[in-house]
Order: sequence, then structure tokens, then C-alpha cells
Amino acid sequence: MSRVHEWRACVLICIALSSGCATYKPQPLGEGQGIKDASQLSVNTADMPLPAWRTHRFDLSQGLDVTDVAILAVANNPDLKVMRDQLGIARAQSFAAGLLPDPQIAIGRDFLTHKQVGFTSAYNYGISEDVSSLLTRSMRKAAARSQADQVNLDLLWAEWQTIAQARLLFNQVVSLRAQQKQLTAEQTALASVDGYVRKALQQGNLTDDSASAGLNAYADASKRLSDCMVQLHQAEHDLRLLLGLAPDVPLQLVGEPFHVSPTPEQVQAALASLSQRRPDLLALQAGYKAQEASLRAAIRAQFPALNVGVDRQRDTSDIVTNGFTLGVTLPLFDRNRGNIAIETATRQQLKDDYDNRVLTTRSDIQQLLADLDTLAAQRDRLESQAMRLDQARHAAEAAWQQGLLDWPTYLSIRGNALGADMDVIAARDQQSQQAIALETLLGDTDLQPSSVATTQP
Repeated sequence: MSRVHEWRACVLICIALSSGCATYKPQPLGEGQGIKDASQLSVNTADMPLPAWRTHRFDLSQGLDVTDVAILAVANNPDLKVMRDQLGIARAQSFAAGLLPDPQIAIGRDFLTHKQVGFTSAYNYGISEDVSSLLTRSMRKAAARSQADQVNLDLLWAEWQTIAQARLLFNQVVSLRAQQKQLTAEQTALASVDGYVRKALQQGNLTDDSASAGLNAYADASKRLSDCMVQLHQAEHDLRLLLGLAPDVPLQLVGEPFHVSPTPEQVQAALASLSQRRPDLLALQAGYKAQEASLRAAIRAQFPALNVGVDRQRDTSDIVTNGFTLGVTLPLFDRNRGNIAIETATRQQLKDDYDNRVLTTRSDIQQLLADLDTLAAQRDRLESQAMRLDQARHAAEAAWQQGLLDWPTYLSIRGNALGADMDVIAARDQQSQQAIALETLLGDTDLQPSSVATTQP
């Protein structure tokens, strides 16, 4: 092959290798308006993280029950979308870790400053490859795969926590709406007493001191209703944001709040297999596995780096030679000892982090079990008390309307009954929150949800 043909071959090879390069495509930013009509959403439940949901009929035309809300949160939560993008990055990094370094081509030419008989211009060209990268390629790939697995499991754990948050917000909105209904009814009932007291005060039949209890009762009910409305607006805002809905989308919630009551046998079975099921624990295990591979790669990287290549040269006297190059790093000072120490310390940190997470989880579960027992007994007492006071309230209202009961006694009975109703709702909320937290910590997707009584007193 002539020298001209050799140069042409090099140029053609470079052009062929560059023909498969990626190209740029613009991607405009969105406007972040959220979903305008939730009833038109369609979700593929076959991809849901909980097996029981994969056969759930997702239809929002009749409203959102607690399962629909949780499914919609998993499918449309903005934070989860960002985490899924991070998973795409991790998978791309895993792909990149398995790629071999590109060989390097070196081309050079020297020209004579003055033409001389018997001499010509010199040239050299060659190709080389970093052979040492092959020694750590398998460990880099293993570490990258484990890191991608960790990101995937972190995403699954985030989905589980989003499910718990959706259930909590569903319960909170339903509870606050029940409180709103109760306080509205209380405000309406007290309006007649307030009018009676104001009229008696104007007629001089009551002093300001004696009328203050009646006036304050209506004002207090109105304030509690306003405070409840503010809390309800905040809870609805948080739920819309969690679901990725537009701020003005109505929330038509239906059905009972979420609640689970695992048996002691279910709890013990879940605890026994906790480290094989909980996504965050599995993610920590994947991270530890990735670190093990990184440590092995750092240990292997202490051996001399090797670069091998072949070349062809011609000097100015027109003598052509073929040869090879061999580059070796002498492990005299560095020997990758710094990176080995870093990777070893990092592995120890990950191990301690995993042990601490498991210990904390087991302790939290035991505390939640004890709290649930206490709350169940407390709720039974409060419901019994609220039922008795509700009967007294109905009797007092009938007596008041018939003029058989004075208004201070009537207000006292109503105030006690209202306080008991609010205590029951708060106890149900707290019990539900603890139950959802327990179900999330156990990570037991086989636990079947059980309905609780409606938060209506």
C-alpha cells in the first residue's frame, strides 16, 4: 500500500468511527400546571409496587377512595418522577461502566525546512490501548449494577412512603371534613342560644357577666370552625400536591379511611423476614455490595498501569520501521493506597449504617405496637363516653326547645358532648397514623387493610 493510500485509510477510519455519534435534540421546559381533571387519568395498575393493587380497577369517575389516592400518588407524584429520572441516570452510569476505553490514535509528520537530496519528510502513526482498565472492568460493572439496584430500591422505598403519606392525608382530609360538619352543626345549634342571650341582654334581663358564657359559646364554636377550615385547606393543598394535581382541582374523596390491624403472628413473621423485604434495607444491602466491588477494584488498581500500542514510522532518510510501545507505571509511592483506605472506611460506614437502620426499625416497631394497644383501649373509652354525652345532648336539646332547661346548663351539656366528639376523632386519627406507620415499617404487603368506623361521631 502506498503512503497516500495509508493516509487515506486513516482518514476513512476516523470518519467511519465518528458516524455513530449521538446528536442533540432540544427539550423545552414545561409550565408545571399539574393535572387539571383527575377523572380523566388512566393508570396501569400492573406496574404498581403492591401486588394487591395490580388487579384493582382504577376508575375515578365516582370519586377517589383511599386505594385510588395511593395509586394516583405513586403514578403521578412529582418527587417520584424525579427519582425515576435518577434511576435512568444510574442505569446509564451502569451502562457506561461496562464500556471499554477507546483506543488512541497518534499521527504526526515532520517537514524538511530545506529540500535536500536523499532526504524526505518524516511521519509516524500508531494506535494504543489502556490495558490496565481491563483488570478492573468486571468490578466496575458489578459496582455500577449494584448502585443502579440501590437507586431502584430507594425508589421503591420512596413509593412505599408516598403510599403512606397519601393514606395519612386521605385520612386527615376525611377527618377534618367530619370535624367541619360537626362544628357547623354545633354553630347552627348555638345560634338560637346566642340570639336568646343577646335579646335578654338588650332587654336588661341579663348582665354582661351572666351573658358572657352564652356569647362566648357561639364565638368559640365559630373560631373552632374557622381553625378547622384553615387546617382542611392545608391538608387538601398537601394532598393535591402529593398527587400532582392542579391547585383548583376538587377532591371528591369516598369510602373509609385506611387502617390495618396485624395479628401478633403476622408481626413476628414480618419481623423475621424484614431484611429480605423492606426496600430501604435491600437498598442498603445493594449499596454495601457496590462498595465491596469498589474496594476490590481499588485493591486490584494498585498493580502497575499498562498501556500497549503499535506504530509505524519513517524518518527523514526514508527508512520505514514498525514497532510497539509499552507504558508501565512504577508502583513506588502511591500504589493506590489512599483510595484503598477510603474504600475500606466507606465500607465500614455502610455496614454500621445498615446495622443501625435494622436496630432502629425493630425498636420503632415495638414502640408502635405498644402505642396501638394503648390507643385502642383509649379509643374504646372515648367512644363510650361520647355515646353517653351524645344521648344527653339530644335530651338537653329537646328540653331546651320546650323551655324545660336553662341555657347555661344546655350550653354546658353541649360543650361536653362536642369535646368528647372531637376527642374521638383525634383518637381515631392518631390510631390510624400509628397503624399506617407500622404497616410501612413492617413492609408487609400481604397485610390486608381493615376498615375502621367512619370519623362521624
